[in-house]
Amino acid sequence: MKILIVDDENEITDFLATHLRSEAFLVDIAKDGEEGSSLGRINAYDLILLDVMLPKKNGLEVLKEIRMQGKAVPILMLSVRSETEMKIECLNAGADDYLVKPSSYFELVARIKALLRRPIAIKDEISELVVDNVIIDTKKHVVKRNNKEIYLTQKEFALLVYLMENSGSVVSRSMILDHVWDMNADPFSNTIESHILNLRKKIDIDGERKLIHTIPKIGYKIG
Repeated sequence: MKILIVDDENEITDFLATHLRSEAFLVDIAKDGEEGSSLGRINAYDLILLDVMLPKKNGLEVLKEIRMQGKAVPILMLSVRSETEMKIECLNAGADDYLVKPSSYFELVARIKALLRRPIAIKDEISELVVDNVIIDTKKHVVKRNNKEIYLTQKEFALLVYLMENSGSVVSRSMILDHVWDMNADPFSNTIESHILNLRKKIDIDGERKLIHTIPKIGYKIG
């Protein structure tokens, strides 16, 4: 899951990013409204945490610009302002939730998880991905092939999930970077190739059909 935090308070962003990453979220950070609007409109995020009071462009403007772009990403507004009028204005502009700062980190995580459950409900709460005899339980973070459990690192697991969610389709390096890595990833490094190689060693084991394929000059697919 990939989250964008738009907030100009370093102490808050550092704290949230550190703890969310420890819970297996990928996190990008924007320090002002202009950067937040740009990242939110260009990139694919599973959720955006958006402060109302921001330099260059306020959170309400950012919210409206992201929605005008047709993005349906869940957006949780964060603000020191507790007035009912501000909450109503943000919700009417397309926010999914509104949390007054300072707040409990545990309440914030609970709200994040509640918002992230919404798309899952639309998909009939699918928690299992299957390709050939490879099965992923996305809730338990368990991967099996031919009923044998396979240990994957956090990044390998996220990469395999993305490939299996797009089973039969080719995904490019840029698509993988957008969905599996955060904005600090070096697009010119061989990190994707290294992780694909590691996945092949663990998934395409001896005696089993090869499932992970390289499509020259295009990308990768599983199937």
